[in-house]
Amino acid sequence: MADPWTFAGESAPLGQPGGTVTLVEGSAFAISSRSGDVERGSAQGLFFRDTRFLSRLELRVNGGLPEGLAAETPEPFSAVFVSRSRPRPGHADSTLMVFRYRYIGRGMREDIVVRNFGDEPAFCSLELVVEADFADLFEVKEGRTPIVGAHTSEITDGRFVFGYRYGSVRRGARVQFSEPAQLSENLAVFEIIVPPSGSWSTCVQLSPVIDGEEIEPRYRCGEPVERATPVERLAKWRRQVPLVDTDHDGLRSVTARSAEDLGALRIFDPDYPERAVIAAGAPWFMTLFGRDSIITAWMALLVDPELALGVLQTLARFQGETVDPRNDEEPGRILHEMRFGDAASLSLGGGRVYYGTADATPLFVMLLGELRRWGLATEAVDRLQPHAERAMAWIEEYGDRDGDGYVEYQRANDRGLYNQGWKDSWDGIRFANGDIARTPIALCEVQAYVYGAYLARAHFANENGDAATAERFRTKAADLKRAFNRDFWLDDKGWFAVGLDGDKRPIDSLTSNMGHCLWTGIVDADKAPLVAERLLSPEMFSGWGIRTLATSMRGYNPISYHCGSVWPHDNAIVAAGLMRYGFVDEAQRVVMAMLDAAQSQGGRLPELFSGLDRTEFPSVVSYPTSCSPQAWAAASPLLFLRTLLRLDPWVPHGKVWLAPALPDSIGSLRVDRIPLAGRRVTVEVSDDNVKVEGLPPELELISVPRDPMTAS
Repeated sequence: MADPWTFAGESAPLGQPGGTVTLVEGSAFAISSRSGDVERGSAQGLFFRDTRFLSRLELRVNGGLPEGLAAETPEPFSAVFVSRSRPRPGHADSTLMVFRYRYIGRGMREDIVVRNFGDEPAFCSLELVVEADFADLFEVKEGRTPIVGAHTSEITDGRFVFGYRYGSVRRGARVQFSEPAQLSENLAVFEIIVPPSGSWSTCVQLSPVIDGEEIEPRYRCGEPVERATPVERLAKWRRQVPLVDTDHDGLRSVTARSAEDLGALRIFDPDYPERAVIAAGAPWFMTLFGRDSIITAWMALLVDPELALGVLQTLARFQGETVDPRNDEEPGRILHEMRFGDAASLSLGGGRVYYGTADATPLFVMLLGELRRWGLATEAVDRLQPHAERAMAWIEEYGDRDGDGYVEYQRANDRGLYNQGWKDSWDGIRFANGDIARTPIALCEVQAYVYGAYLARAHFANENGDAATAERFRTKAADLKRAFNRDFWLDDKGWFAVGLDGDKRPIDSLTSNMGHCLWTGIVDADKAPLVAERLLSPEMFSGWGIRTLATSMRGYNPISYHCGSVWPHDNAIVAAGLMRYGFVDEAQRVVMAMLDAAQSQGGRLPELFSGLDRTEFPSVVSYPTSCSPQAWAAASPLLFLRTLLRLDPWVPHGKVWLAPALPDSIGSLRVDRIPLAGRRVTVEVSDDNVKVEGLPPELELISVPRDPMTAS
């Protein structure tokens, strides 16, 4: 079984570029060609709980491949594929069309409809080839699917029954049809006569089997599609999310796309069905990640604070308990990711957990503090404070490995992640000369998150009347800020080191990471202008966004994962940091560049894209295996929106800062149904006039930006 967190290579190709369709629902997803077929030998298939339950699904009409005409995805979990049979020899047209209506959710349902537009009855031989290899998700992702274990294939009661056993792991798939078929091995044949101007249909249902238990799919043959759980959940989500109306087409379309994608990427635990968490991204990361889920939930507070609460509750449930070098677990540590390859249970608690991340733990405390600042779920936030205490203990006892005041990381064994910040590829942290930094490493943004965690903890203590603890953590934050600006600042270069290596040497490459330091406020006021200037310099800013690594650094590669590419979530955090420190023009440049990039990619921001300069190539160059939709990329436009509004609530103190700073290209903006302090608030900006409706009367509206040096 593959260790997912150690893979650092290229993913297997899904097919021709732009030639695949991805559907997602919870921890299930399906990848197919645009014809609807799942092609044998590819990385396509139906995946559930990190196992491929369908590795081949090919449709033939009258002995040949139908001609694909269209593919649409009306919902994140459903698709319609339209094709026609090949014209008979001597004929220009065909009278037979095939419609495939596919639905994903704990399995798969596909309604196949054959329509005859001819004047006489039409014979049709419809063949369906079905195979299941039960390959591990990461073996598929890496392009290697070794044949291990015992595979079986049977025909029972008019359906295919596929089975797999490897050690104690047992998996299976049952494929049934609503219409009788001739079944042999992996082939189902329907020989039908379709009446003139008439149609014929069958429903195909695939049910996964885990350790002998058949899992009931979300969509079942014979039941109304509109009553299925994913449809009802998405409809409820759409009714609740804020509405954005603006004269800027890009902002309107991109934020709408973001809300749709976030709704699709939610996961619901059967043990706690009221809690939604967010999967990191499709197709390969439909599971819970610590860092990704926290940052996504932070960005999405403008849309749904319940998502942040669900993420925090779930991560608290799996918070580290003991020291275990096999998976980098330590007491109080927040997990990096969860996987389900060998798990028999549908519960999130049945998965394998890996803890190797340095930033999820302080980010956990920051998000809890931010949820309190929004005045939401007060009692639930209070119940999570003991977990924040444990997280703070991890920062001080385990995160700070050598007692120098900084949180460092170093994996406990060679199967863990070498780098444990958000740039977690093996070569993601380099010196300016291209050398790979040696662990243990203290990253600049991790110290910034720790600073934010200290302040959040101080505010909790202050609200609880614990003056001594509040003062302790305010002092720790001030000490960290002072030391950070001394030890990480490269005076001869004019930027912050990306980190300190195992010998405490500053890792001197010019990267986007220091923009995260602006976001939390750890940067001294005198250094902030130089940071902003560097981030928007030609070597960092591509015209589409800020690169992860400057073009002037050795190791720069515009189509690498972390060494020169552009990441939307990274840019969203940097833009928020720039705006915090008053660099309005710079923040607006980043936001508008990102919106342009999204519009050039169908209104959706992918996980990452190439760092090639906009003047060199006038359209966005994709990264080959980028996830799309991907959670924090999908949430980035929502943080862009909050950044432009300069919306900063502090409900426990009765204050809300709102000082919109819209670019000239955005003349008007209205955001309805913003969740704040248990109410729904509307903000409207037009011609420099700001109108707010629904704000609780006990909150003071402050129409100037918050002071970036305020320790809050």
